[in-house]
Amino acid sequence: MIQKYTCKNGLRIVLEEIPTVRSVAIGIWIGIGSRNENEKNNGISHFLEHMFFKGTEKRSARDIAESFDSIGGQVNAFTSREYTCFYAKVLDTHAPIALDLLSDMFFHSTFSEDEMAREKNVVNEEIKMYEDTPDDIVHDLLGKAIYENHPLGYPILGTEETLASFTSEDLHQYVHDMYTPGRVVVSVAGNVGQSFIHDIEALFGSYEGGSGGEKGNAAVFHTNDLARKKETEQAHLCLGYEGKAIGSTGIYDLIVLNNILGGSMSSRLFQNVREQRGLAYSVFSYHTSYKDSGILTIYGGTGADQLDELFDTVQDTLKMLKAKGVTEKEVRNCKEQLKGSLMLSLESTNSRMSRNGKNELLLKKHRSLDEIVELIDQVSVEKVNDCAQKIFSGRFSASLISPDGRMPNGLS
Repeated sequence: MIQKYTCKNGLRIVLEEIPTVRSVAIGIWIGIGSRNENEKNNGISHFLEHMFFKGTEKRSARDIAESFDSIGGQVNAFTSREYTCFYAKVLDTHAPIALDLLSDMFFHSTFSEDEMAREKNVVNEEIKMYEDTPDDIVHDLLGKAIYENHPLGYPILGTEETLASFTSEDLHQYVHDMYTPGRVVVSVAGNVGQSFIHDIEALFGSYEGGSGGEKGNAAVFHTNDLARKKETEQAHLCLGYEGKAIGSTGIYDLIVLNNILGGSMSSRLFQNVREQRGLAYSVFSYHTSYKDSGILTIYGGTGADQLDELFDTVQDTLKMLKAKGVTEKEVRNCKEQLKGSLMLSLESTNSRMSRNGKNELLLKKHRSLDEIVELIDQVSVEKVNDCAQKIFSGRFSASLISPDGRMPNGLS
């Protein structure tokens, strides 16, 4: 059972007690990501994620690392477009230590200029490494094509130019203004009792935030084609169709549709593009949901001389999907796969902590396992076919990274 508690400052706590395990996962979820940035400070959310590990008023970066190592704990963090998370997984007996360490990092990080200089170099190397992976860059390029100048189209890592401009004062101000209590959820899952909520409240329940920053604009789906010339061995192509926002009606219809289209080895794209025609090693689709928008992305990587054939095969697959629809067997298998994945994920305290944290942060509600299974069971062939007609009858955006930067025939 999930217990929810809201502190007097607006910070929310969600705790799921699992007495049958010996671990505890603790995550601090902040509803701030790259979509909250602007052109000048793009990348600051991600850089902050790094800097929270680089020393507090009473602990050095090495002290933080050794403290987690000394209790056999795992600690990490990540930044997305709409949220940032710092989390740790430890033995249940060490949960208070992990909570103290995470709170110290959250409230008392110093962001010293010396540490910042070193970490800027680390993130610059991360950006360079990212530039060396065109099969990753092409997805960001698709976001730029779809959202144009909206922050959802910005790279999460930022740029070398924006990174160089950040000062310690910038970081402290950003945390003060943006990491307001109402945007923070502390999620815990594992072998801890309700009293742990009071421990969290004692550390997080009374701090105050700043202005909260400017309210961002709603995201609008645009149709554009963007290509980059890059010395690569393959042409990397993404097609983006307008999907659904988080919590939208019919979201499970779309999840099933995506799985049938390109979410597994038995999917239409995998079978048509890879197994039957041998055009690509990697071909798949996935759906991304944001607060007010969504994208269904199709990706394929192939030799530049086969790009036209790859594009035509994908389009033929979509035409066949719309013309003849999905089968009862495909829908049934997909639903069972989704239910299996869901139930298996609940065996991990980390997965439960993440699920509860994201649900509270983005939806402010929690569905039971039975409720989710019921929603999956309600998906029908007719609903999936209707979803396919609506999505794939619309226009799409495209992004490409290839040696010549030439879009496939049929695109500009």
